[in-house]
Amino acid sequence: MESRILIVDDEKIVRESLQHWFEEEGYIIETAENGMSALEKFSQSSFDLALLDMKMPGMTGLELLKKIKQIDENCIVILITAFASVPTAIQALKDGAYDYVTKPVDPDELNNIVKNALESVKLKKENKELKVHLESLTIPENLVGESPQMKKIIELIKTVADSDSTVMVRGESGTGKELVAKAIHQNSKRKYFPIITVNCGALSESLLESELFGHEKGAFTGAHFKRKGKFEIANGGTIFLDEIGSISQKTQVDLLRIIETKKFNRVGGNEMVESDFRLITATNEPLEKLIDENKFRKDLYYRLNVITITLPPLRERKQDIPILANFFLKKYSELMNKDLVCVSDSAMDFLLGYDFPGNVRELENTIERAIVIGKGNRIELEDLSLEGTNDNYAFADDSTGSLEDVEKKYIIKVLGENKWNISKSAEILGVERVTLYNKISKYGLKKL
Repeated sequence: MESRILIVDDEKIVRESLQHWFEEEGYIIETAENGMSALEKFSQSSFDLALLDMKMPGMTGLELLKKIKQIDENCIVILITAFASVPTAIQALKDGAYDYVTKPVDPDELNNIVKNALESVKLKKENKELKVHLESLTIPENLVGESPQMKKIIELIKTVADSDSTVMVRGESGTGKELVAKAIHQNSKRKYFPIITVNCGALSESLLESELFGHEKGAFTGAHFKRKGKFEIANGGTIFLDEIGSISQKTQVDLLRIIETKKFNRVGGNEMVESDFRLITATNEPLEKLIDENKFRKDLYYRLNVITITLPPLRERKQDIPILANFFLKKYSELMNKDLVCVSDSAMDFLLGYDFPGNVRELENTIERAIVIGKGNRIELEDLSLEGTNDNYAFADDSTGSLEDVEKKYIIKVLGENKWNISKSAEILGVERVTLYNKISKYGLKKL
């Protein structure tokens, strides 16, 4: 967008000369012969920059400068004077002038001043807009909802973000535990440093040790290079340990030590490494039960459980389902360049009546899949599941017993329907493959 400049000078030849110079540079120029005329121009339009003659009849340049700043404090003002003096210059700068030049005016010098002034203000404006944009990203977009539970979660995120306290996020698979960790990080003073995520359940003890603490060259077979661990990389930022309940007793001891000292050794090394990190963990299983079974250290549990955020399953906040469904509809229809406008009433009724064992992740996958296979401009009931909505309704109605019984039955159902294709079953359930493997092991499921 072209910048607008107002030239105010009582000498016609000066006005016309300046107008000609700056129009050739591509600016939009208007002129005024005195202060009153200039103020009238400001009442009719806005200007990015004003060039004011210091000495004019009726109203001086300094007086006009003050009035312009009252009207538009963002307007850049440059004063032109034939009699420069230090006191006058100081006063002009105090009153908000960007700079001043002396007559006779050097066109190149004035043009450079104007160009630099406009670029400086443009940069400040962009920085301000960027800051507003960054602040608007403090809550990840998927973490949406108007239910009392979600409002409480978001308020809690903003509260705990200000501290450096360790946070434990609890909730079933697919409820958005990693999103909560990212939201805490993005609202904290550490937001300009990285947040490092480690899925502890996906790695063996030896691999997890190397992943967390790094290793020295030659520490073990295949260690051809020195490698930094996640705790070291997270220096200044946040480290998020998902599925914390799956770590071994040895790793628990190592983790306890690093939480207490913020110091550790790389695998195979003697050098003590320090890291300033914030720790957030997540679990989808009750650690208290693991403590009773002597599988999880009580002292580590107390270190990790300083602040707890418990995410409700989607079935306990069903009023958020339409909001989430429409959010995912907009997200994926834009990504796939499809012109979808809504979820049909029958499809939405089905979603509201379904229990979503895979929680928000399962809902997201369901909507994405429906957009892929759907033919019309809205999601219909038959688009919601490749397995058929009637089967899903029957399962929802027959969901009796404990939560674990319901989860086990549903996993068996999905695995059977997909001939034990783990990747496809995990996608339908809305969980990671490693999580499905863990569930299969947990419930002792076997292919018939």
